[in-house]
Amino acid sequence: MCGRFVLDDDGEKLQAEFGLPDIPYVVPRFNIAPTQPVAAIGISKAGDRGFTHFHWGFIPSWAKDGSMASRMINARAETVGEKPSFRNAFKRRRCIIPVSGFYEWKKTKDKKQPVYIHPKHPEKKFFGLAGLWEKWESDDGSEVRSCTIITTTPNDLMEKVHNRMPVILNPNDYDTWMHSDTPMPQIYKLLKQYPPGDMTYYPVSTYVNSAANEGPQCLVRLAN
Repeated sequence: MCGRFVLDDDGEKLQAEFGLPDIPYVVPRFNIAPTQPVAAIGISKAGDRGFTHFHWGFIPSWAKDGSMASRMINARAETVGEKPSFRNAFKRRRCIIPVSGFYEWKKTKDKKQPVYIHPKHPEKKFFGLAGLWEKWESDDGSEVRSCTIITTTPNDLMEKVHNRMPVILNPNDYDTWMHSDTPMPQIYKLLKQYPPGDMTYYPVSTYVNSAANEGPQCLVRLAN
């Protein structure tokens, strides 16, 4: 799964890497967790990329309440086009979740060691994760816009850590992914593993285990 991530760079870098028309306002976050607001990039009917925030935890439009959101932070690539919860959003409301990197917990003999996974090459500052979003209206009439991150089977690097990984998009595929009129066969082709040679990871402190903990100390590399 993908259940915790980082967005620690400024708006100018986001604008440059994701081709945004304006510099977005970004508050650096080092331990973003489910049910919190997350940055997202979508595309308008006019074809312009835009920056917004969604509630992380998908709420289908037909849900009676928002309680299921915490259980729907991820959608499996193998079934996302078939599941009633995600099917319509997969066809029409696809977005990108920009992250500087994400955390996963690697099983060892006696514990789960948190690791930070991030782009391997210094010139690349972000991963663009494949996401879906949806609008849901509560009983009081307020609207909630929520999202989920799509996951797939691990590549050769990630299989050493976990049995799932987020779908990470190639920048050349961003518009293809976000445009609602892209033929679905093309969309399915994007639900693939990211090249293992373009990512790396290192161990971090169990400080990140608690979603209440924030700050750059979450990223401090543990000595080998």
